[in-house]
Amino acid sequence: MKIITHNHGVALASDFEEIATERIERLERFGIPIERMYIDIRHEVNPHFGKHSHRVILTSHGAGPLLRAEGSGFNDLAAFDEAAEAIELQLRKRHERSKDIDRTTLRKLRVKGA
Repeated sequence: MKIITHNHGVALASDFEEIATERIERLERFGIPIERMYIDIRHEVNPHFGKHSHRVILTSHGAGPLLRAEGSGFNDLAAFDEAAEAIELQLRKRHERSKDIDRTTLRKLRVKGA
C-alpha cells in the first residue's frame, strides 16, 4: 500500500509519518484491497476553532471501495487517530458483510442427515 501525505502549511510531529504508516498498514488485516491512502493535513489558524484546529482527511483509492474519513483534534496525531478509527470502522463493516454466515440450526442438520 502506498501512503501519500500532503500537509497544508503544517509542521508535523517528528514521529507522525511512522505512526501513520504503522496504523494504516494494520488495516490490511481486513483483506480489502487498498492501493493508495492519501493523508491530507490542514491547520486552521483561526482561534475560533480552538481544540479542533487540526483536521486530517483520509481517502483511499484502489481496486476496493472508496473510503473517506475526517478527524479533528488539538494536534495532528489526535486528528489522525480519529480519522483512522472511522476508516477502520468502515473496513470492519465491509469485511463483516463479505462473510458468508450459514444460520442453520442443529435441528435442521439432524433432519437432513437422518
